Amino acid sequence: MPASDSSFLLQSCSSQERCLQMAPSSTPHTTATVPHSVVTDLTVCIFSPTVSPPNCEPDPRIWHRIEKELYLYTAQQTAWLYVALANEEELAAEDLLVMDVRVGDSPPNPSSGHSWESRPGGIWVLRSKFSGMIDQAVTEVDVLFGMDAVDPRPQWALMRLSLQLNAQPNVPVARLSVLHGRAKTRPDARAALRVREDGKFKIVQISDTHMVTGVGVCKDAIDAHGKNLPESEADPLTVDFIGRILDVEKPDLVVLTGDQLHHDIPDSQSALFKVVAPIIERSIPFAAVFGNHDSEGIHALSRTVQMSILQNLPFSLCESGPEHVDGIGNFCLQVLAPAPSQLPLSTLYFLDSHGQIPSKTHKPDYDPIKQSQIDWFLDTSQAQRSARVKGDNDNRFHLSLAFLHIPLPEFGDRRLSIRNGHRREPSETPSFNSHFYDALVKGGISALGCGHDHVNDFCALLPQQTQQDGDKTPQPGVWLCYGGGSGFGGYCSYGGMRFHRRTRVWELDTSTGSLKTWKRVEYAMNRVDELMLVESGAVVDPLGKMMTEAM
Repeated sequence: MPASDSSFLLQSCSSQERCLQMAPSSTPHTTATVPHSVVTDLTVCIFSPTVSPPNCEPDPRIWHRIEKELYLYTAQQTAWLYVALANEEELAAEDLLVMDVRVGDSPPNPSSGHSWESRPGGIWVLRSKFSGMIDQAVTEVDVLFGMDAVDPRPQWALMRLSLQLNAQPNVPVARLSVLHGRAKTRPDARAALRVREDGKFKIVQISDTHMVTGVGVCKDAIDAHGKNLPESEADPLTVDFIGRILDVEKPDLVVLTGDQLHHDIPDSQSALFKVVAPIIERSIPFAAVFGNHDSEGIHALSRTVQMSILQNLPFSLCESGPEHVDGIGNFCLQVLAPAPSQLPLSTLYFLDSHGQIPSKTHKPDYDPIKQSQIDWFLDTSQAQRSARVKGDNDNRFHLSLAFLHIPLPEFGDRRLSIRNGHRREPSETPSFNSHFYDALVKGGISALGCGHDHVNDFCALLPQQTQQDGDKTPQPGVWLCYGGGSGFGGYCSYGGMRFHRRTRVWELDTSTGSLKTWKRVEYAMNRVDELMLVESGAVVDPLGKMMTEAM
């Protein structure tokens, strides 16, 4: 490792808040075998307010309820999956373990000689005595909803057939997903993000997918010629659109900028898995921030739980962030030079922009970025800048971007100059300005990407600011860019006009210190609204001269 790389790592790792993608451990990662729970039985229990006693009363010392109501809260009665668990260390040779689970009208392979046992809901379990190992045994069971459900977790197998529950036809079906053996643990040190050999690094920003439990409904799609289309299933269209964009662009990173989920959906996990599955299938690293809708609704999983789900998925670079900072998902990632160098060439910041708040004067109104987030960002960006200087970094270009969901008040500033794209609806921003934009300028951010307002897709600049206290040096500007709505379950119309779904692409060229962006739009064969944002390390205005050198 070059001396400058080593010096940077020593400085950066000692900064107040660490960024991801630091030096890998010098010692090989070893995984100790720890005791594991194993499934010994499972059943479905149905509880009705008109029938007493219930059809089963599982012993809580043995049976564990999967906290997903199988009718999705649409019926008078409720149904729950219960799983009997035992600790691996406490198993005896005569104990029965579940070796397989199937769903159907009849036992699978009746001629095989296996003794399948029937359980409610059309479940069949195959059990055998403990052999001394649990590698082939069922160790976890989960429930996902909808015929379009997917399970991107390694080693998990999602049942094709749904549980037999006699639910209403419009209720997304409940499907079992099963894990055999020990789940492979993710290494402590995840693979670093790195620029390609030509110095380029590409990001696809996907915003406002608005996935639901089940297929959902798209009410405002249009064809390639702008002609209105009838209502259709939304989420399969979104999954297909995301997949096509990823196949065309082949990005180095996907950034999800909030409202991955629609509001008030009954099962967050099923919807969340559909968002990330196309990314994981293509082995692309991804990071995410939350939007105002992601955790809305009485049955929605909290941001904390959703982040835990995301963090444990393959190729995820998501982080909860420091506990003393407001929100869930304030973190940063560094993009390194090609291996084996550990030199950071770009920093990407991710912030939780919170959600809607009550207001008597602004409807809707939103929580602003909090002071603790601003302090965290300034401390982190300053520590990294100092580390680069002390590390004798001879690469003078270091481009930094930031991502959040709800646009800052500056997106609605009347002085804002739109350089390409369109403002098709008013910007919904917090009414209170906590001046995070000023912090972004101070922290050397070149561009900020957001979501939230689905049919806005512009990139814009505010007039240059001048420093105070007699210093007339112009402050760097920050490009303010919308991602545009990607999901067919969210609105994509305004004022009676319908628009195509879209994503934003960012491409850094660290060898020349440039940053450009374009959009991928439904039906369009080529890039849309390609725009150079930074050249030779300096923010540029396509209508004028270079504005100021990036810090």
